[in-house]
Amino acid sequence: MTERKPPGVPFESWVDKQIREATERGAFDDLPGAGKPLASLDRPYDELWWIREKMAREGLSHLPASLRLRKEVEDAMDAASRAPSEREVRRIVEEANEKIRAGIRTPMDGPPLNLVPYDVEDVVARWRAQRD
Repeated sequence: MTERKPPGVPFESWVDKQIREATERGAFDDLPGAGKPLASLDRPYDELWWIREKMAREGLSHLPASLRLRKEVEDAMDAASRAPSEREVRRIVEEANEKIRAGIRTPMDGPPLNLVPYDVEDVVARWRAQRD
C-alpha cells in the first residue's frame, strides 16, 4: 500500500518518488497494453467512457424497451431462417409473435413499436424456398 504524503514535502516530488520506486521494483513491467497506443486517443472526450467500455466488455446495452424488442424479433427471424427444421422455425416465430403481442398490449418506453405478428405459414414457406 502506498504511504501517505509526509507533511512539508511538495506533492509533485512525493509522487515522482513513488513512481521512481515502483519502476525500480518492476511494478510497471509487463503491464497489459505496454508499448501500444491508447485506443481512444483519436476520439473526442466522453465523460462516460468507462461506463461505455464496461458495458461493451460485458456485452450489455441500454435500449428503450421498444427498440430492444425490435432487435430481439430481428434476431429471432434471422435464427428462424437458419433453423434446422420446420418445427424449430415455427417455435421461433411463435415465440417472437408472443413477444410482439405482449409489446402491443402494454405501453413500452421508446419510439413506437411498429411491429405486427408474423404469419407463421409465410415464414415457413420462405424457409422452405431458401432450403431448396
